[in-house]
Amino acid sequence: MPIASSTTTSSRLLSLLSMLQARRDWPGGLLAERLGVSERTVRRDVDRLRELGYPVHAVKGPDGGYRLEAGSQLPPLLFDEEQAVALTVALRIAVGTGAGIEEAAARALTTVRQVLPSRLRQRVDALEISAAGPGGPQVDTGVLLTLSAAVRAGEELRFDYRSPGRPEDAEPGPPRRVQPHHLVVRAGRWYVVGWDPDRDDWRTYRADRMTPRIPNGPRFAPREVPGGDVAAFLSARFKGSETADAWPCRGEVILDLPVAEVAPFAGDGVVEALGATRTRLTSGSWSWAALAGALARFDTEIEVIAPPQLRAAFAELSRRAGRAAG
Repeated sequence: MPIASSTTTSSRLLSLLSMLQARRDWPGGLLAERLGVSERTVRRDVDRLRELGYPVHAVKGPDGGYRLEAGSQLPPLLFDEEQAVALTVALRIAVGTGAGIEEAAARALTTVRQVLPSRLRQRVDALEISAAGPGGPQVDTGVLLTLSAAVRAGEELRFDYRSPGRPEDAEPGPPRRVQPHHLVVRAGRWYVVGWDPDRDDWRTYRADRMTPRIPNGPRFAPREVPGGDVAAFLSARFKGSETADAWPCRGEVILDLPVAEVAPFAGDGVVEALGATRTRLTSGSWSWAALAGALARFDTEIEVIAPPQLRAAFAELSRRAGRAAG
């Protein structure tokens, strides 16, 4: 048998490692057949992987074989293209989690990016991600890459959008268009923040409801989101505010409860103990009615300090509750 070149050997080692990662047990004869070499060559390649730190164990049995186990050290890893993109996305999100792993995630991201092929590096570099959170609906990776590429290129997006409550099998309406400026993760959901030229205003779209159309529209001149901070802008929009990242309706009350029973449910409100059984709470919401309803859930006596709009909201809530009870 001719002696394989180092390039051929390296390629074969990568193929062998990929096969061992994809399946728990591999008979030696089957590995040799798949790789187009002898079982003796497979044994030598397995020894090379062990020298590199991969814990490949021999499997006893009629056919014999090999198994890749978890080891005590982290050896070099092998990823296909989809795994490499997924890993890069996860690391970019981890940089902004606030979980104390930001520096390590940033270093890992730099390491992975350096070894990516140029075509993949261009794709993952287009993912401009800020903020993060667990859960949320899944978004197709191809859609994310299309959206992020449009953001990076400064090209208008044409897309179909599934509005809340609209059946998935319903006929799509006319395509929408937006000038995408940011792709953001918030509370586990992906959002496109962009300028809507038809409405002459900023708009936010959930990426899992978007189906991009090809080709993209014309290039556009970038704008700055109000306030200059996209995360703060998105947070403000979710609070119902058009400007500052603050609730448009904010009030102050005194609750006949100890502070320990109020603080866990105060959200972003401010609590202050006024004694063993009384607590001052300053809280906000998107409307006065919503704020009154949120405060009523504490199921205790409530003294409204300010403003008058909150007192009026409690009065209206009382009338509605009376009609519902009747």
